[in-house]
Amino acid sequence: MVVDPIKLRKNYMKTKTFYIDIASLLPTDLFYLVNKGLNIPYVRFNRLLRARRLFEFFDRTETRTSFTNMFRILHLVLYILIIIHWNACIYFAISSAIGFGSDNWVYGNLTGGNKELSRKYIYSFYWSTLTLTTIGETPQPEKDIEYLFVVVDFLIGVLIFATIVGNVGSMITNMNAARSEFQQRMDGVKQYMEFRKVSKELEERVIKWFDYLWTNKQSLNEEEVLSALPDKLKAEMAIHVHLDTLKRVSIFQDCEPGLLVELVLKLRLQVFSPGDYICRKGDIGREMYIVKRGKLSVVGDDGTTVFATLSEGSVFGEVRFLYFF
Repeated sequence: MVVDPIKLRKNYMKTKTFYIDIASLLPTDLFYLVNKGLNIPYVRFNRLLRARRLFEFFDRTETRTSFTNMFRILHLVLYILIIIHWNACIYFAISSAIGFGSDNWVYGNLTGGNKELSRKYIYSFYWSTLTLTTIGETPQPEKDIEYLFVVVDFLIGVLIFATIVGNVGSMITNMNAARSEFQQRMDGVKQYMEFRKVSKELEERVIKWFDYLWTNKQSLNEEEVLSALPDKLKAEMAIHVHLDTLKRVSIFQDCEPGLLVELVLKLRLQVFSPGDYICRKGDIGREMYIVKRGKLSVVGDDGTTVFATLSEGSVFGEVRFLYFF
């Protein structure tokens, strides 16, 4: 990442973007002073050269924001408003060329309040909105050029409507993708339990477990989500998520940082429901468990006698773990 202003300036001045930006910044607005009026809007057409910068801003912001779907919706709405605005300007220009008030389709006579610039723009924007969205009746065209312009507007409006439906549908699908995937997994488990005639008690425990995962935002498959990241970033992500938990374990408090980094990559989050047995007497130990949240009871064979209670930061199964090392 180059942050030196001198190097950035030299590299920027060698690109075509530099000349395009210079052209877009030319003070063509001074022609308004020469003309003594605002009737020559085409002198500001050089500002359209900034559109490339606008697209670049949208692309970069979309990758950096945490509210991607919301930004895409605002992005789409902005494009629609710009198209309606441009279409309104073209409508007003055509009305001026044909003659204001010469027929019922063009902009009306510039008398009274119609001489106000705000009135001109608001009516043209209103007409453009009705035409492109095809949600209201507009004046009937009378001349060939008017018919042609309205037909083109209707076609553009159809494309805009199709784009809106497609993009909004895609955004809604993306917003509900995690929920849909989670629901499919839960429905599959429910169908399996129904097919295998699982008891109602066990079925309720399974459903409560799914509800807990969704409520506490733990329904994601972390390995699948992080699979797109390189190993270096995976390690840093695991350190950020699990290192504090590992530091609370007494047997690891005096370990070297390098060992903690290696250990943290091996940690896997597991969620157990109340009343679940994590391991029983006589089971072969293959894992070491760290209590990250909640409490764990060590009970006797009768399932009611509590010998000890493990709280956050407690460890069990470390004997088998240390044996492997």
